[in-house]
Amino acid sequence: MNDFSALRSDLRRVVRGRVFVSGDSGFDDARAAWDSAVEQRVKAVVEVADAADVAALVGYAREAGIGLATQPLGHAPASFDDAILVRTKNLSDIQIFPDQRRAKVGSGALWGDVLAQSAKHQLTGLAGSTTYVSTTGFTLGGGLSWFGRKHGFAANHVHAFEVVDADGVPQRVTADSDPDLFWALRGGGGDFALVTSVEFDLFPAPELYGGRILWPAARAQEVMAAFREVTATAPEELSTWFTLIQFPPFPELPDFLRGLSAVAIDVTYLGATAAAADLLAAFDRIPGVIMDTRGQVNIADLGDICAEPTEPTVALLRTELFDRFDEETSSALLAAAGPGTVAPLAVLQVRHLGGALSRPAGTDGACGHLTEPYLLFMLGILPFPELAGPIQERQRAIARAVAPSLSGRRPFTLLSHDVPAEAAFPAETLDRLRDIKRRRDPQGVFRSNHPVLG
Repeated sequence: MNDFSALRSDLRRVVRGRVFVSGDSGFDDARAAWDSAVEQRVKAVVEVADAADVAALVGYAREAGIGLATQPLGHAPASFDDAILVRTKNLSDIQIFPDQRRAKVGSGALWGDVLAQSAKHQLTGLAGSTTYVSTTGFTLGGGLSWFGRKHGFAANHVHAFEVVDADGVPQRVTADSDPDLFWALRGGGGDFALVTSVEFDLFPAPELYGGRILWPAARAQEVMAAFREVTATAPEELSTWFTLIQFPPFPELPDFLRGLSAVAIDVTYLGATAAAADLLAAFDRIPGVIMDTRGQVNIADLGDICAEPTEPTVALLRTELFDRFDEETSSALLAAAGPGTVAPLAVLQVRHLGGALSRPAGTDGACGHLTEPYLLFMLGILPFPELAGPIQERQRAIARAVAPSLSGRRPFTLLSHDVPAEAAFPAETLDRLRDIKRRRDPQGVFRSNHPVLG
């Protein structure tokens, strides 16, 4: 019996969920990340059936000296050499408690499904631009939401985690029961325990306005000027993102979008249409609109605003944080991006932050708060490997052009797979996370996509 056969036999004896090892039919599909630019070179994949499977698997991995890496879908991939990849899609229960304005969801539950349930009660969770990600993975990374300006990081609104610790022991983790672990899990990633469910706040959203306005790329300077004007005085209920887009010539796109170079404003507003219209009037004065989807939005349809892909995509991303975003900075950014197209990038985006995201609180988790008022997000689609170099050089060139305005810190929730955790955390936060990791998981059972110990 070879090593993989022995591992398969062991794992199938330990868990009731499906097991794949190298050489099995379906193994390559099971280990693939959503971002297939990263090859996840794992020993095995286990689709755990329930929390009891998780506890049994952690106990086995600890005794066998094999690391565990957890992914519901694989939006935050890493190579995970020689680990067991744990898929939690079967842990997808969703419970909504409208009177308490809380939800309890399994670690495999997707934001889209959570919002579909919360919307029935005119409540929302703190979801981001795409709802086709796991609620738990998003939250463990901090969770930078559409509604972060109003409510802060998603992680700072967690009430409890149900986890299996590095000894294979299930436990409920709260601020009272285990302050250190509770703090680390709220924005420090998946390095400290295997989370099976999360309980968090929901927020009233009786009215939600949102959508996208799209112009030809030639309007970028006018749109940028309006973006800076609107965000300078925006209330915390309003989130506005400026985006340069190079649409690919994909057949599934409408004819008028294929190959189009465009500039977009994406927006949400927790309030009524009339109030939003007043706040966004600067954009309505810009002619040449190609598309305008703004209007009242059902919470369940939040992910439609940016229309991000739901199918696996090969992509390279880079994020930065702006200390300032004045006229000089915005002009330098547009000059570096170019007047016609951001290709080979698909997206160059500036997100307005601030508000509750910038305010420290005594109850903050490891995600803390962001003093930086704007975020830079750059994404390149990689249809063939030879494009990787030009995409990365374009990202570097744009970052160099605005370097005097960058803080040097990057948001943990949006780190690319090749950027280490220390890029995201202040030194004292990273030191505390490392101390908790060493004490709680001295054998390194848990392998996160951005390990705090490097």
